[in-house]
Amino acid sequence: MGQPSSREAFEPRRPVRFCTAPTGTRIAYTCMGRGKALLVPAAWISHLELLWQDPAYRAFFTPLAAVRTVVQYDRPGCGLSDPWPGAQGLDTDVAVLQALADHLELERVDLLGISLGAPVSVAFAAQFPQRVDRLILYGGYADGAHIATPEVRTAMLGMIRAHWGLGSELLSDIFLPDGSAATKAVFARLQREAASPRLAVDLLAQCYEVDVVDRLARVAAPTLVVHRRGDRAIPYRAGRELAARIPGARLVSLPGNSHFPHVGEAAAVVRAILEFLGDGPAVPPPERPAPPSGELTPRQLQVAALVAEGMTNRQIAQRLGIEERSAEGHVERIRLRLGVTSRAQVAAWWARRVSPGPGTDVEVPD
Repeated sequence: MGQPSSREAFEPRRPVRFCTAPTGTRIAYTCMGRGKALLVPAAWISHLELLWQDPAYRAFFTPLAAVRTVVQYDRPGCGLSDPWPGAQGLDTDVAVLQALADHLELERVDLLGISLGAPVSVAFAAQFPQRVDRLILYGGYADGAHIATPEVRTAMLGMIRAHWGLGSELLSDIFLPDGSAATKAVFARLQREAASPRLAVDLLAQCYEVDVVDRLARVAAPTLVVHRRGDRAIPYRAGRELAARIPGARLVSLPGNSHFPHVGEAAAVVRAILEFLGDGPAVPPPERPAPPSGELTPRQLQVAALVAEGMTNRQIAQRLGIEERSAEGHVERIRLRLGVTSRAQVAAWWARRVSPGPGTDVEVPD
């Protein structure tokens, strides 16, 4: 028997799903773990499947998924997501984050903003304070004009525009100075496969242009700022500014030079995040009983029953007379509410919590 493809190898733990933004753009996302949602806005160029093939990347997010449902996505035009109609910017990122939270019916979330995901998280938390319980900003900044000199910005944009291959390698050196040659090569290739040269230029320009300084004071959620003192991409002073301007924010300063948290001393970053979330050491929690059926809506109970029958999303959609995409969304929301990761676990929950004893009829709500 041959080796499984990369998608087959990792799909049991992190299947890729899609939600639709108001513009009609399909956004690729993944959910992994259990419990309350930890939304991770796209940090830079991303590709959900290719990133997950990196052992260091998986090792960083796995302990977080032991205590939270980690939700990640590809920004429009990157990786597996559709292109966005028209120009992108901070408002686009906030709209995508809002669309994903609405799609998953997440009333309140924790946010982990990494790199460019930090100002996006700040903007979302300032605009929707009622939806954000905790805010974590790693390697972040508030004003892109201050993360590099005008000469450096012009040179970087020109390099990527003229030769994306060399530009991707240069960015890998800047982002991952502590990484091995193999790690840098893999990340450079990922950037080229996940984004076109034009999109890469546009996103880097957005990094330089974003400014959320005037929104920092409006952040109401408890906030943790984590920054490596030798960060080559985003200077440490940018993290200090975030912590100084967000009311009550706590700053954790760590050694290291790499911009992305999964390279270098990643365990220290994970410990700081877990401590802030109040979940202690990175160990899986004990098994908990599934929530009562009252936590699902009548429609979700109906879908759960059909999942327990072994139906696919397409079959569920045909049975209920709805779109297949709607059926997929119902199943995903059921998984989140129950804190489970597979359809088999949904079926087991239904059998354990909903099915009565022998000889009793079951009425599935309409």
